Amino acid sequence: MIKLDAKIPEGHISEKWMKYKSSMDLVAPNNKRKLEVIVVGTGLAGASASASLAELGYKVKTFTFHDSPRRAHSIAAQGGINAAKNYRNDGDSVHRLFYDTVKGGDYRSREANVHRLAEVSANIIDQCVAQGVPFAREYGGTLDNRSFGGVQVSRTFYARGQTGQQLLIGAYQALSRQVSLGNVEMYNRHEMLDVVKVDGKARGIIARNLLTGELESFAAHCVVIASGGYGNVYYLSTNAMNSNVSAAWRAARRGALMANPCFCQIHPTCIPVSGTYQSKLTLMSESLRNDGRVWVPKKMEDVEAVRSGKLKPIDIAEEDRDYYLERKYPAFGNLVPRDVASRAAKEVCDEGRGVNQSGLAVYLDFYDAILRYGRAEAFSSGLDPEDYATVKKLGTKVIEAKYGNLFEIYEKITGDDPYRTPMRIYPAIHYTMGGLWVDYNLETTVPGLFAIGEANFSDHGANRLGASALMQGLADGYFVLPYTIGTFLSKDIRTPAFSKDLPEFKKTKQEVEDRLNQLLNIKGERSVESFHRELGLILWDYCGMSRNAEGLKKGRELLRALKKEFYSNVFVPGELKEFNPELEKATKVADFFELGELMIVDALDRNESCGGHFREESQTEDNEAKRDDENYAYVAAWQWNDEGDPVLFKEPLVFDNVKLKTRSYK
Repeated sequence: MIKLDAKIPEGHISEKWMKYKSSMDLVAPNNKRKLEVIVVGTGLAGASASASLAELGYKVKTFTFHDSPRRAHSIAAQGGINAAKNYRNDGDSVHRLFYDTVKGGDYRSREANVHRLAEVSANIIDQCVAQGVPFAREYGGTLDNRSFGGVQVSRTFYARGQTGQQLLIGAYQALSRQVSLGNVEMYNRHEMLDVVKVDGKARGIIARNLLTGELESFAAHCVVIASGGYGNVYYLSTNAMNSNVSAAWRAARRGALMANPCFCQIHPTCIPVSGTYQSKLTLMSESLRNDGRVWVPKKMEDVEAVRSGKLKPIDIAEEDRDYYLERKYPAFGNLVPRDVASRAAKEVCDEGRGVNQSGLAVYLDFYDAILRYGRAEAFSSGLDPEDYATVKKLGTKVIEAKYGNLFEIYEKITGDDPYRTPMRIYPAIHYTMGGLWVDYNLETTVPGLFAIGEANFSDHGANRLGASALMQGLADGYFVLPYTIGTFLSKDIRTPAFSKDLPEFKKTKQEVEDRLNQLLNIKGERSVESFHRELGLILWDYCGMSRNAEGLKKGRELLRALKKEFYSNVFVPGELKEFNPELEKATKVADFFELGELMIVDALDRNESCGGHFREESQTEDNEAKRDDENYAYVAAWQWNDEGDPVLFKEPLVFDNVKLKTRSYK
């Protein structure tokens, strides 16, 4: 029987992390050189952790299935990174960031972890500036901030519309330095396919060399999973096509618990689906909602006219537009959290007011922002602020400086110029708040197995605020794990290096090979891609933006039937020991089938609405999410078994510092 122990330190929440750092077990510098650590993943969490651990003296082996660590999906997080520095002097603080994050997650996150995240957020900005990350700056040279959804202060630091890319380059520089010094062994084009346990502790991994197909064993004193989220289970998502759940799911198959898997984030500002040929969706950064206004036409005749091309959106009169977020949520307007904005977009489209051919799109309009910035620029330059042509030209330059690359991406994909006509957007699967259950040390229920960044569940509850993903990834990698990993490794300073010739490694490697050969030997008639697409559609239809008990039960039946067909009719060409991308896909989809079923089980068990998990049976009179704190204020941590009957373990959530109340942005 597993007993969940979050290992939350004693004391007031503002002192827990500081006192814990001062009292936790440490590893002396001379002993760090004797200890080996495996890090799986080279996104912001993985790259920063590898660099920091190597800088401390540990021997690090780092793995990525990309050809370069810089290809990690963290580069796609465009909008910004949160930090409680209060540069705008608008009332921000560590406590306010902590409160906003707990509230934004709909009171389903662990207070102690979230407060620690808020505490170290300011250090992240200093670290990245020292690395040369080119954050945007104001006229006087100080770092600039902008607003993001779910908050009423400006705390988001950004580098135009490519913040994730610039932050990853900073972490990659730090990692490359350690590689060049010989402190990190870098394994590109290697995919982790299993965890190896020795005497119940994680002591290594089995990875496949994606270029040769060879299965290779790697041993260490502990393993860190930093492999990102599982949004691609839906097939169409904002994630890169290679993003998957295999590393985390294989850890779950070895005894780690998967927490809150049904908590998936729907991002409201995605370019709408345009056809069945698509394999992924493109995200327009949430930062655009900082200046863009979301609306749909009020009158159905206008809706039909814009769909048919007879009317342009710019020709619709102001009084005939429904700025529905501003109407429904006046306190936050267009900057409500992502789950709220997404459900509101679905609601107006369900009413029939969607503005594209499929009826699944709303407008994101920058006309007012262009005029507002243009008038300010004209006035400060001594020009006529009422001269429309001048104002529009100046305002366009300001918007271009803030979001130019995002506008370019949009125009290349859609053919529309967003400076002249509103963007069309619609919600899509994005981030996953669920992940491997970890305690305060970021350690899973398997001793010696740690999970950081999006691979764990710990900080975002049922909904992530925008610009908090980058914050968590770097916080875990730079400032949390380098401390907490010592609580495990301090007990191993006399443990010699592990040999990959141990029977546990040979046994696990054989199990991986048997699993891969099983997929290769099916020799069916359907492609892996076709199964993945159908699996994703089942999950989107029955476990997507809204869920109900009847639909979830039906979705589980359909998923199980499709899984049965997968294992009897999938065709995976090629051989095991060769470059074989289709085999790579097959292993990922096989894992997605199991995770997808667990997501449905979790969603069915949680008979409440909270954050990104919206149960239709649990909503207020005005269609807002309705939580059930009496029965569901806990982390749902699931143990998988091959019988398809997962076992639930509950970690009660205690709120001593934030009062549980109905989340409102009105």
